[in-house]
Amino acid sequence: MNFDTRASVPLLPSLAMLLVFICLLLVSPLLVQSFDANASSTSAARALDALLQDYAYRAFVRPRTGVPYDARVPSNFTGISITAMRLRSGSLRTRGVRMYKEFEIPIGVVERPYVERLVLVYQNLGNWSLRYYSLPNYTYLAPVLGLLAYDASNLSATNLPELDLRASGDPIKIKFSDVRLAPNGSLPKCVWFDLHGLVKLSNLTSANECSTIQQGHFSIVTESIAPPSPPTRSEGKESNRRTWIIVASVVGGVALLAFLGFLVLWARKCKRRKKMQEMEKAAEVGEALHMTSVGDTKAPSATVTRTQPTLENEYVP
Repeated sequence: MNFDTRASVPLLPSLAMLLVFICLLLVSPLLVQSFDANASSTSAARALDALLQDYAYRAFVRPRTGVPYDARVPSNFTGISITAMRLRSGSLRTRGVRMYKEFEIPIGVVERPYVERLVLVYQNLGNWSLRYYSLPNYTYLAPVLGLLAYDASNLSATNLPELDLRASGDPIKIKFSDVRLAPNGSLPKCVWFDLHGLVKLSNLTSANECSTIQQGHFSIVTESIAPPSPPTRSEGKESNRRTWIIVASVVGGVALLAFLGFLVLWARKCKRRKKMQEMEKAAEVGEALHMTSVGDTKAPSATVTRTQPTLENEYVP
């Protein structure tokens, strides 16, 4: 088997890149697992919004514009409270809503796309807040509150998409009524969750009050100061499994790289040996010289007689 050294040596960087790619493929499930966990949490929250929209619309038996209607939730969601209020789009924009539960909606709030009538669904997730809106390293001081806008043209519709509700002037204020005291030395923060999993922290505008220009879910949190709980037995096994995957990936990669280096060196040695054989063959065919063996290598030799030396006293003029 013949190898071209000039082709094999430049292949080393490419083979090294291939090795790195293989290692990334082995380690990437750890990153994908974390991403999938966040995606799963957002998906569960969106499914809850759709369910609460359905039950909120059921409260409209004989709806009147501008009147809030408290709705019932399924028994397996006890602790969550929801309210629905139907409004005219023009009235919301020109008058606002003085107080809708904990939300103060100013003049200038508009929705996209435009609808003639809309429904504002209020959510108070209560003791379900942490389950649907987990925030690592933070502690909730208030329940998660939600304000979402939907089209009101069909009050028996389900799985409606949310309208994009925004304040074009003054921001919407959220005045939390059920807030626990923050631990000493910690600073309370407002937290906002949008409908796509984005989380944003901001300062309180005043005592127990936050503000926003968009709809979504809101609460007050503070950084956790409690030491982290020790990992469970299953978490310890999972951590050991991940460690072994990483170690095996690195060891396998080093072994593969060493094998590739050995192949390159062997190819170069074969190339050098072949070249030497070709030189010997050319020397044997093209030169009429006597060949003699020097060790393991044949070399040409010439039978030349040196000029015999003469003494000065033997010189005859």
